[in-house]
Amino acid sequence: MTTTSQQELFRFLEDRFACAQACTECARACAMRASLVDPDGAENQELVRRKGILCAEVCDATCRVLSEQNQVDEATIRIQVEWCRQVCLESAQTFDEHSGAEQAAQACRACARACTEFLATLN
Repeated sequence: MTTTSQQELFRFLEDRFACAQACTECARACAMRASLVDPDGAENQELVRRKGILCAEVCDATCRVLSEQNQVDEATIRIQVEWCRQVCLESAQTFDEHSGAEQAAQACRACARACTEFLATLN
């Protein structure tokens, strides 16, 4: 293995780990945000709750995919990570419109950035 390919492998593994870690943190923040919203609240609160639950589930699933070493092919990983990135961006926009959800919005954006960086290593 050449030095360049070793460096690429290390970067790939580091970005994969960073993405999985960001997904875990985002899932936690979104689950917390969803749990704080009144399920019988106004329509905008219900949207925040649903987005939080969806984002937590997608981030959790993405973390699991990234943790499965060679059991998942690259195309599946790419699709899952791109889906996570999209859901995180949409969730962050929804959280921006809800007072008290700033931390969840930041976690979503951090996860989306980590997903973008990891996707770049797949190209």
